[in-house]
Amino acid sequence: MADPSSYRPRPGEIPDSPGVYRFRDEHRRVIYVGKAKSLRQRLANYFQDLAGLHPRTRTMVTTAASVEWTVVSTEVEALQLEYSWIKEYDPRFNVKYRDDKSYPYLAVTMNEEFPRVQVMRGQKKKGVRYFGPYGHAWAIRDTVDLLLRVFPVRTCSAGVFKNAARTGRPCLLGYIGKCSAPCVERISAEGHRELAEEFCDFMAGRTGTYLRRLEARMGEAAEEMEYERAARLRDDIGALRKAMEKSAVVLADATDADLIAVAEDELEAAVQIFHVRGGRVRGQRGWVTDKVEEVTTAALVEHALQQLYGEESGDAVPREVLVPALPEPVEPVQQWLTDRRGSGVSLRIPQRGDKKALMETVQRNAQQALVLHKTKRASDLTTRSRALEEIAGALGLDSAPLRIECYDVSHLQGDDVVASMVVFEDGLARKSEYRRFQIKGFRGQDDVRSMHEVITRRFRRYLAEKERTGEWAGQEPAGDGAGDPHGSPAGPPVAAGAPAAPPGDTPVAFPGAPSAPGNGGAGAPAGGGPEGLKDEDGRPRRFAYPPQLVVVDGGQPQVAAAQRALDELGIDDIAVCGLAKRLEEVWLPGDDDPVVLSRTSEGLYLLQRVRDEAHRFAIAYQRAKRAKRFRSGPLDDVPGLGETRKQALLKHFGSVKKLRSATIDQICEVPGIGRKTAETVAVALAGAAPAAPAVNTATGEIMEDEDGAPETTADAPGEPVSAGTQDERRGQER
Repeated sequence: MADPSSYRPRPGEIPDSPGVYRFRDEHRRVIYVGKAKSLRQRLANYFQDLAGLHPRTRTMVTTAASVEWTVVSTEVEALQLEYSWIKEYDPRFNVKYRDDKSYPYLAVTMNEEFPRVQVMRGQKKKGVRYFGPYGHAWAIRDTVDLLLRVFPVRTCSAGVFKNAARTGRPCLLGYIGKCSAPCVERISAEGHRELAEEFCDFMAGRTGTYLRRLEARMGEAAEEMEYERAARLRDDIGALRKAMEKSAVVLADATDADLIAVAEDELEAAVQIFHVRGGRVRGQRGWVTDKVEEVTTAALVEHALQQLYGEESGDAVPREVLVPALPEPVEPVQQWLTDRRGSGVSLRIPQRGDKKALMETVQRNAQQALVLHKTKRASDLTTRSRALEEIAGALGLDSAPLRIECYDVSHLQGDDVVASMVVFEDGLARKSEYRRFQIKGFRGQDDVRSMHEVITRRFRRYLAEKERTGEWAGQEPAGDGAGDPHGSPAGPPVAAGAPAAPPGDTPVAFPGAPSAPGNGGAGAPAGGGPEGLKDEDGRPRRFAYPPQLVVVDGGQPQVAAAQRALDELGIDDIAVCGLAKRLEEVWLPGDDDPVVLSRTSEGLYLLQRVRDEAHRFAIAYQRAKRAKRFRSGPLDDVPGLGETRKQALLKHFGSVKKLRSATIDQICEVPGIGRKTAETVAVALAGAAPAAPAVNTATGEIMEDEDGAPETTADAPGEPVSAGTQDERRGQER
């Protein structure tokens, strides 16, 4: 626990101007980000007598080891920078709402030639129109099913669309009239886009005009005695009205607004948001957060606004935002919302009428969400705490292992050997901390040696970070930088006799994790050099945080290898255990007998979940590598030949076999291929072995091309793998 006076800035050092400040801990991790109209006045509040601070604030300032700040021109800039840093650093003491990326949206891909209506989750993409969010995906599908009768927009995937275009036959929706079938040119691209725009207009709330137009067309058809067309229009109107009934009118004046309500107690807060468009509730979402800092309702509202609109612009920010309490001061927040929308935004508290009544409904939803969350979490917290305590007791640990790392090795008969590292904190998976490794120190199948290599590489990075921050003393870097494959000026500390890093020691980051220099991502500088781990970037470094417990998937040999790796690096404060699959026994280093936990033990169940997650993650990576290897072809090895020109060559010649027999002049005829590139392609293909003939796995026949010659699996060099062989291999991979 640090004394705040040890890092308190000197008098007069802090500027009296707007800005954003960051508190860092002893590992240089950013643990809190805040903004202030006056940095001097705001930061002075943190360095008063500890007894006068709120308990959570006191915990933060005693955890921190330094404070730094950035001066900005206006409070609006401070608000924007604070949001950016919170998203980037993920500080543990800031209010963080549970991310809403699991909420489904109704999306229309207007960025495609033939727009598609579909359910989408995750990050929003440019050029796609979104409606929602919805509580459940089935609610979207029910609405779309009704609207496709009137707006028969494409809903199929790219693969189904291309297959229909190739065969000249539309899918089932095309036959029953719920798709205009642009795949078989029943409608032009322009006509289909108009349908998609009408669909978007209807979903955006502009329903009255379209309904009146349909009613007028129905009347005209009836007058002309075209009763079948009139009946069809009548049914279309009924379908639209039924779709509209799914979102009841809540504001009679067709208002576009977002209503935000907050329910809170001393420890947690729940936020509920209703999205009202055209007077109807078009979407709803909610978040729950731990109040890890002393925060008012107005501050919770401000954080909610940042979460809602930090990545939005244009019409995604409504003209009116109704809240239970206004941020203090309100002007910078209102100006920030106005800048994001591009026009005026009203931020206010509803006082009377329908809007106040609707706000009370949103408030009741927030209260119910908080009660439900507490009911679920009480059981969850108790179970996780008991599991960690059981693990600590069984393994003889001094305290519960709040951070557990588990490692597993996966391969297919010695090929594509990879390893995984998964992280559980407080008994919950922390997927942003997952890491993947390629085993490069040797070839072949040796799980024990692979485990030793992975543990060595992971904790060499940890020691490099400790050395960089001055926490590691008494150790000298090994050799001439052998531990730093990228040639950083100072290698990480390694105990005498420790193995040097294998060539290309660059662990691959989990796809969901942010890529940052020095964090082990592909192409990032490694080791302890200054260009590899920068203070100023502030991103969480990937191997900087030590676990309290290392779990390996395996028995005595794997555990011994992991412990030997830690001993060689001079690390003696991290516990190691292994979980063997056969009898679910827990092995400790140096013990001849395993630790047997009860089959009903919560501790064993947590270890099993950690082990199974590491196994799943390793298998997924190993299969992805194998699939990539199978898909690779001789053109992949041609230097300077990108994906676009490779596809152009294959499209022009039809196959690698025909390209191999082409002359340099013929290759030069392909658009974008110059003579030098053509010569490089010809040389590369001449040196590559012809691929094996393709085999029909159902009949065993060798497939021939239109010239009567056997087809080859040019895009997947090596022997074709039949379905039976693939099933066989799945049973042999681990």
